Amino acid sequence: MDLYTPEGEKLQGQPWNCYPRPMLVRESFLCLNGMWDFAVTESSDIPETFPEQIRVPFPPESLLSGIHRVPDEKAFLYYRTQFSLPEGFVKGRVILHFGGVDQIAEVWCNGVYTGRHEGGYEAFSFDITDSIRPGENTLIVKAADRMDDLVFPYGKQSRKPGGMWYTPVSGIWQTVWLESVPETYVKSLDIRCTLEQAEITVRGIKEGDLTVEMPYGTEVIPLRDGKAVVAPQNPIPWTPENPHLYHFTVQSGEDTVRSYFALRTLETREIGGIPRLCLNGKPVFFHALLDQGYFSDGIFTPASPESYTKDILFAKSLGFNTLRKHIKIEPAVFYAECDRLGMIVWQDMVNNGKYSFIRDTALPTVGLKKRNDRLLHRNRETREKFLSGMESAVKQLSNHPCICGWTIFNEGWGQFCGSEMYARLRELDDSRFIDTASGWFGDVDSDVVSEHVYFRKYRFRRGKKPVFLSEFGGYACKPENHAFDPDKEYGYRFFKEQSAFEDAFVQLYEEEILPAAQAGLCGAVYTQLSDIEEETNGLISYDRRVVKVNPVRVKAIGDRLTKFE
Repeated sequence: MDLYTPEGEKLQGQPWNCYPRPMLVRESFLCLNGMWDFAVTESSDIPETFPEQIRVPFPPESLLSGIHRVPDEKAFLYYRTQFSLPEGFVKGRVILHFGGVDQIAEVWCNGVYTGRHEGGYEAFSFDITDSIRPGENTLIVKAADRMDDLVFPYGKQSRKPGGMWYTPVSGIWQTVWLESVPETYVKSLDIRCTLEQAEITVRGIKEGDLTVEMPYGTEVIPLRDGKAVVAPQNPIPWTPENPHLYHFTVQSGEDTVRSYFALRTLETREIGGIPRLCLNGKPVFFHALLDQGYFSDGIFTPASPESYTKDILFAKSLGFNTLRKHIKIEPAVFYAECDRLGMIVWQDMVNNGKYSFIRDTALPTVGLKKRNDRLLHRNRETREKFLSGMESAVKQLSNHPCICGWTIFNEGWGQFCGSEMYARLRELDDSRFIDTASGWFGDVDSDVVSEHVYFRKYRFRRGKKPVFLSEFGGYACKPENHAFDPDKEYGYRFFKEQSAFEDAFVQLYEEEILPAAQAGLCGAVYTQLSDIEEETNGLISYDRRVVKVNPVRVKAIGDRLTKFE
């Protein structure tokens, strides 16, 4: 069966055949995406036959995978593919990479057990050098997705989707690829920047040269004990209006990698008696959209990386300078595009633990928000899995200059020991803003006063910390013939006509957000970028074909908000 993207383009060849790690690029790259043999069984033993085929890297629940069904919760997913290494590919070690497998993955190469990984949102890799052989090689991946105990981070996935909960994903959902590295090679980079310089630590090597592309030429800086300091002449700061990136190359022995950095700072300053969030020493209004990263054809995984680019450019065309990446970790190419195009990202951690409508939604909505979160979600394993996921997210994403803030907990989902989690995240990253408790249960250490307002008029109240309206709006308008379910609709205020929807949207900003920004509000996150399944409160339809607002009219709001910076 031929499959097509929402734009009508036929999906063919090797999907996502682009370099998947933009901040550590090596010439060695072999993409393993494409059609794999596939089996779903209840047995923990590798099956003898694989009766189906699946298109990797799309989850089996998605249309683009070719499977398009939700496996049983107790099932094991088995993937099998064959590959041959090109002549001259092996230059030392061969590393097998997975961008993401939800939730538990085990891997065999030519029958040799390679390893196990737990956690559905982070990249991982295995050294398969010793199991590689000349000619054809066989790779088998076993995946299990166990949402019944809610121990692993799961975000908005639900076995009973509806309303604000969506179709779950399982198995491989990001690129699978190979690279060859020398025996001694660059394993990772740690980049820390100010407005004047970048401090770059290279893990895995001690000696070598770092060559930086400057506007005035190139500079070669020797590594000293794996470290280098780059101080450009007339430094150019990174901003949404001018997202300047400095590209550099690290060369050591037989290994060469490419990367980039940007110069920018984030801090809280009191300006005119009001605590403000500042980018590069100047107050910035985070004019934001909630972006959950769901797509009608691939669920977690769009048809191509260009889908991310289109979403980012769409948000910028409406005047927004920020995306709050909501309870999902994206492939690295998303953040690289935000770096390149100048889109600030406020990145959520992915929640786990049990959700309670009464505790986490109903009571806080009517104002009963204060709670001792040290007594919440006390299961030790659940807490450990959340902390592990948070640490992995920071390690994986912290070099991206577009990320200016972290959200730890959202509306109390899985929240525990907020002040301790704030302290731990501050240890991991002391350079970004932290919203510990987005929405409520906020009696914890945090860099902002974070509010969610949906069912009442927003009235700004000055606080001792910067005030951040981290969710609001949620107006719903279901475009005819472009809805996930023609009979169901979810949102917080409903409109039949797009013109009425647009007028209400503009009125909301005119009467509530613009006055609040003048009074000192530091950011506002409108819900949301796109429709998702039953939830029809996006500014664009789920299939990205219907824009519900006039971009010129909406962009004028953004232009006015930036004047308050």
